[in-house]
Amino acid sequence: MLRRLPGDEARNLVSTTPDTAVVFRPAVMQTPAIVTIVIWLARLLRGLVRTLWRHPIACTAAVAPAVVTLAYGWRMTVVLAGFLPTVGLSWVLLERDSFLRVVGWPLLAWWRLVWVYRRHWQPVMIVSGLGRHLRGRDYLPRLVKVRCTSWADLVTVKMLNGQAVKDWTDRADHLAHGFGARSCRMSIARAGRLVLTLPRHDPLAEPLPAIPIPETPSVGPVEIGLCEDGTPYRLKVHGTHVLIAGATGAGKGSYLWSAIRGLLPAMRAALVQVWALDPKRMELSFGRALFGSRYAATPAECADLLEAAVSLMQERADRFGGNQRSHTPTVADPFVLVVVDEVAFLTAYQSDKGLRERTKAALATLTTQGRAVGVGVMAALQDPRKEVMNIRNLFPDKIALRLDESEQVDMVLGDGARDRGALADHISPVPELGAGIGYVRLETSPDPIRVRAAYVSDEDIRAMVASFSTGRAGAHARG
Repeated sequence: MLRRLPGDEARNLVSTTPDTAVVFRPAVMQTPAIVTIVIWLARLLRGLVRTLWRHPIACTAAVAPAVVTLAYGWRMTVVLAGFLPTVGLSWVLLERDSFLRVVGWPLLAWWRLVWVYRRHWQPVMIVSGLGRHLRGRDYLPRLVKVRCTSWADLVTVKMLNGQAVKDWTDRADHLAHGFGARSCRMSIARAGRLVLTLPRHDPLAEPLPAIPIPETPSVGPVEIGLCEDGTPYRLKVHGTHVLIAGATGAGKGSYLWSAIRGLLPAMRAALVQVWALDPKRMELSFGRALFGSRYAATPAECADLLEAAVSLMQERADRFGGNQRSHTPTVADPFVLVVVDEVAFLTAYQSDKGLRERTKAALATLTTQGRAVGVGVMAALQDPRKEVMNIRNLFPDKIALRLDESEQVDMVLGDGARDRGALADHISPVPELGAGIGYVRLETSPDPIRVRAAYVSDEDIRAMVASFSTGRAGAHARG
């Protein structure tokens, strides 16, 4: 006797009588009409309650005209229909941010939920392999809610039991193209739930002019550009070390000079010293007057300057030991930022083995011991391979600009960074479109942040040198 098989397994049967079709007739149970009606009404009530809870503004906008018409007549509805748009327009003109926060983005989220995500949810989940079709039934991850910001949709989903985050990160491209976005990044909301970030447009598409020089001295974080969500991007330099990796023309100089620009008032006030190592003699030499005697270009000079920084660090450690555990910039003990452009030339490509080993030893000492005593390192390089820069893990904060290979993203930002959405290998090589764009992974968070640094032109650097010289002259005159 044949065993009854599920409908999706019938194709595996082999009949011994080719002229006879194998037909399975499912058992039919007669359900009383009252049970069907009760179940249908319960589902309808549950759907209405859930819709009211999730979309109160949209439901109010849809129901209010009918309620007003029944209560006060159609004339009042016409009056309100003319009055409310006027109020809404005034609100938009006077308080655009609050209007978007209260009305605009929730309405857009409701529309995107209905027209984009709920409409395409089943086919995208099945085709991408995130859903399962078993025994004639679809098992799909649950679409929990959609929130909209000025640039992206934040889609919260509940994974199927047994799924892992990697199952989703491996299918980020499927999700992005399935829902009409250029990319998809993921973060963990809580156990079993993910937040998909699907951009509607790119707020970093246009190059940014140089950030104005701050009015007050500060050691940071310094504002150097914009984050993808439109907020200012402030780079922490005091109390950390920063590694910047990117191919030629990716915009590493924008980060170096924007950081120096943000520290300029503190440099004038003698609260910050920038020590510059410029093996290429092309990037930092343009503002050499800002660094004074703390500028090095040849490999021997760079090794000497790094060892001088190590000596300063050790002298401070001897004085601070047992008295303080963190550094506060003062004129006597300023914050020292060691900026190294193209560090790989000094650590890997230098032909003199003795200078190469001195440089690597000094950088390793600074990055392991310098934070607590007010000595930070900001290094830029093109090739992030381990044999080129074997101390890259000693930099707590890392920035990946445009890279040539997808594997290099995890080399710079750590394992799993590309799966989480750090697509540094997809950044455009056209300078106007991609220069200065990068992904930041901070010591305090595994999730990469997409940012763009402002472009500091040659004229901006000349103005910085003039401002620095004028400010130092005024300080000496007052002294």
